Amino acid sequence: MTALAAAPGDLALVEQMVRRAGTSFYRGMKVLPPDRRAAMYAIYAFCRAVDDIADEPASDAARQAGLDAWRARIAALYAGQADDAVCRVLLAAVKQYGLRQQDFLAVIDGMAMDAETVIVAPGLAALDVYCDRVASAVGRLSVRAFGDASEAADRVASALGRALQYTNILRDLDEDARRGRLYLPREWLDAAGVPPDPLLALASTGLPTVCARMAQASRAYFAEARMAMAGCDRAAMRPARLMAESYLAVLDALERRGWHDLRRRPRVPRLRKLRILAYSLLPA
Repeated sequence: MTALAAAPGDLALVEQMVRRAGTSFYRGMKVLPPDRRAAMYAIYAFCRAVDDIADEPASDAARQAGLDAWRARIAALYAGQADDAVCRVLLAAVKQYGLRQQDFLAVIDGMAMDAETVIVAPGLAALDVYCDRVASAVGRLSVRAFGDASEAADRVASALGRALQYTNILRDLDEDARRGRLYLPREWLDAAGVPPDPLLALASTGLPTVCARMAQASRAYFAEARMAMAGCDRAAMRPARLMAESYLAVLDALERRGWHDLRRRPRVPRLRKLRILAYSLLPA
């Protein structure tokens, strides 16, 4: 029997979409058994599809129409209908793992925030909503596919999603600024005397203070996620632990590099990468 009892062609197409994305996600999910891995690949393919809509060089109306089409597809899933390979595998995952409609819709709402406006120096409250939608909602879908639907697993998703998104924001500061975006919170920029303008902020002498504060907050979220994992199924949390280790390595590399030469990509030491790889191969 195929994974999730889905059509082999649908499974192959979804896996191909993930593999072609060229991220470490494809290899990282290999630690999962076939049914759960297929569910995660479909969740990733969904997230990639809506993210591509938000980022595409199209009119606001066209992007909104694309996101609305996905809202309709998600509504159809919960009526037992699916119109393409990704949705058919998602439908099987929804039935098997109890994935929640509100989490799919939250992801779409998060992408809409990027599609409807250029985000520049959001307030802390707005940034938290954004992180919850684009990262923690993905985590809430993921922990169910991993095998834990408990309240503690949701707390892992909430904290770890924010930790990963904060790390992404720090890693992508230069790239985002060149796109006219700045995801550092306005309150922290103001406190450090950093102008809320993407390019001016990157040249400001106060920027390292804000980045250090963001890194500290990210570490606090990693610690919160680790504490919540203690109340979860250990085997189910293995992929979450692996993601946390991988992103902590990136955060460490960012802090070693510092905040003055943002175009220089952080380098995770080879030995650290090998340790993470070895961890991924160990039994849960």
